[in-house]
Amino acid sequence: MQDFYINCLPKDEIAAKVAVAKGPLAGWRIAAKDNICTKDFPTTCASKMMGNYMSPYNATVIDRLEQAGAVITGKTNMDEFAMGLGENSHFGPVKNPVNPAHVSGGSSSGSAAAVAAGEVRAALGSDTGGSIRGPAAHCGVVGFKPSYGVVSRYGLVACASSMDQIGPIANNVADCATIMQVIAGHDIADAMTLDRKLDFTLDGNIAGKRIALPKECFGAQVQPEVKARVSEAVEILKKLGAVVAEISLPLLEYVMPVYQILCCAEASSNLARFDGVKLGHRAENVENINDMYCKSRGEGFGEEAIKRILLGTTMLSSDCYDIYYKKAMQVRAMIKAELDQALERYDALLTPTVPYTAPKFGEEKAVNADAFTAGANLAGLPALSVPCGVDAQGLPVGMQLIGGHLKDAVVLNIGHAYEGGAK
Repeated sequence: MQDFYINCLPKDEIAAKVAVAKGPLAGWRIAAKDNICTKDFPTTCASKMMGNYMSPYNATVIDRLEQAGAVITGKTNMDEFAMGLGENSHFGPVKNPVNPAHVSGGSSSGSAAAVAAGEVRAALGSDTGGSIRGPAAHCGVVGFKPSYGVVSRYGLVACASSMDQIGPIANNVADCATIMQVIAGHDIADAMTLDRKLDFTLDGNIAGKRIALPKECFGAQVQPEVKARVSEAVEILKKLGAVVAEISLPLLEYVMPVYQILCCAEASSNLARFDGVKLGHRAENVENINDMYCKSRGEGFGEEAIKRILLGTTMLSSDCYDIYYKKAMQVRAMIKAELDQALERYDALLTPTVPYTAPKFGEEKAVNADAFTAGANLAGLPALSVPCGVDAQGLPVGMQLIGGHLKDAVVLNIGHAYEGGAK
């Protein structure tokens, strides 16, 4: 099953590069989500709009990986322009390696599936509201979204710039930490990166660490088997010395409406550049410039992208700006403050990554997959998804850990300790 790749190197070329690689990641086969720019592969964002666009430069994360000896094997499938839950690629959806009748999650579906299928040791994804962690949970692998500003976004085709963050997907937390040691750090090409060096060393000692369980994330909306597996993981953390307490975070109720308004608004602004004139697909047989704009964007964007662009443009219109966009920004600040206050008292928050295991293709779910993940993006916090068992069908369940800003290593270390205790 190769639907997780859009473009990839031949196996003999990969083997030749692995044989001569040097550095801390020497010979690591790593794939990159196809919204991360590469000189050696087209960057399509899984959209007809991008065609076979060849970037004249590498994203900063790609350069750093290659300088560390990693071999970039190819570009992975995704939801178009990182919009969706795994079924919205122009090239077709990615089947879940655990069960091909089920989705891999989105939008970093190809990256998570490639790791789960054993095609690569690790992959890069981008996370706007859970786009790394959701697919990782559905595919039974580890996915990490760093604190906002820790990893350069230079060379990432933006969806929602104030939330997007590049991060690793791997089979274990230690590999994610090793990759973070390479790709994290200040980048003069991205003004939002922080000039601060973080240490991602893991020791697996979590004795005395305080972990909070937000009761809003363990309600009736969570699939019973998901709740059971996460509860079992909590017991393992307790045995390792963690102190666990239940708390209430009432503003989590507003995460999804705030996220949806702001994400669509930012996406509509970011995608305005794809007009068929300077960039993107251009329609043929047009009557005038207005017809060219309309047909180019109508043909180039898929249904989900068009829906979000229209919604976002509406949110930014003069009639709706104060009522929706401004109000969403105000509530975002309140959500961030509530999460920050909780994380002053606790080392991490623990929730299910997704309220349910991977659905079948076309199966609708009443609860949004990003319900528990998007809050970390709104607040710019580090968040990790770690596999913590399976349901009755053998579909993976993910546990999410959210830490304070720049407490990335703390979150990774708790996840690393859990992996050791679960063996």
